Amino acid sequence: MEPLVFRSFASGSSGNSYYIGTRYRGVLIDAGIAARTIQHHLREMDLDFQNIMAVVVTHDHADHIRAVGTLGEKVHLPIYTTPQIHEGIDRNYGVREKLRTSRRYIEKNHQFDIGGIKFMALGVSHDSTDCLSYIVDFLGQRFMIVTDCGSPSEELEEYMKSANHLVIEANHDEHMLLNGPYPTYLKQRILSPVGHQSNTTCGEVLQRVYHEGLRNIWLCHLSPENNTPEMAYNTVSEALLEIGVVPGEDVFLRPLDRLNPSPVYHLTDDVIQEEPISNQQ
Repeated sequence: MEPLVFRSFASGSSGNSYYIGTRYRGVLIDAGIAARTIQHHLREMDLDFQNIMAVVVTHDHADHIRAVGTLGEKVHLPIYTTPQIHEGIDRNYGVREKLRTSRRYIEKNHQFDIGGIKFMALGVSHDSTDCLSYIVDFLGQRFMIVTDCGSPSEELEEYMKSANHLVIEANHDEHMLLNGPYPTYLKQRILSPVGHQSNTTCGEVLQRVYHEGLRNIWLCHLSPENNTPEMAYNTVSEALLEIGVVPGEDVFLRPLDRLNPSPVYHLTDDVIQEEPISNQQ
C-alpha cells in the first residue's frame, strides 16, 4: 500500500495549511490560505479537491481557517473540529461563507476515521476558543502536529514520545521578541502559557520526548519578525546534540517555510535525507 506523505503548503502567521495522506487521497490540516492557492499546490502533486477527503481544523484563528467556508460549502469538503471551534469559526468575520452542511463534530481524545486514516485530537494551550493537536496513524506510522502551543502539557508530551514524524512549533527567539518592535501587550501574549512556543522551549520539549522511533521533525509557525529559519534550526539542533542526537543522522530536522510549499515527504521508517539547512535557506 502507498505510504503516508506530508507536505506543508504554508506555515506561519500569514496562513497555515498542510496535506497528510497518500499520493492519491488525503486530508488537509487547516486551511488558512486561499482555496485557489491550496488547489494550485495540490495540482503540483497531481491531486485536486476531489482527492481531498476532509479538512481537520486545529483552532479558529484566521490564519488557520481563512478558506474553510469555501472548502466546506462550495467545494463540499467535510470540516472536522470540536463544537467549540465550530462556534468560533461562526463568529470569525474572516470566514465569509459560513459552514452549514459541511460541519463534522469530533471529541478530544476520541479516535475517528477518515478514509482508513486514523485521527485523534488532543487539547493544546492557546488563546483561541479551543485548540487541537492531531495524531495521525496509518500503516504503522504515527504523525503528530503540535502548533500554536503556549505551554505543552504532560499529555501532549507523552503522545510525542510515540510519534514517528512530528510537526512542532518554534515560533520565536525570545531575545528577538523582547527587543523587537512589538507592543508590550503583544509580547506578553506571545510569551504567555496560551501564546506561542519559542525555539528554546521547542528544543527543551524535544529533549524530553525524543525516542529512537522519532525519524523526522519539522519546525512550524516561525515568526517573520521574531525568528529566522537558521535561528530556529540552530537552537533546536543544539538542544538535540546536548542529548546525543545528531540531526541529519539520527533524525531529520527542517524548518517549514512561512509562505512557500515544502517538498512532498514520504513518511517511512527511514530518516529523510536532504541537503543541510545551511544550503537550503
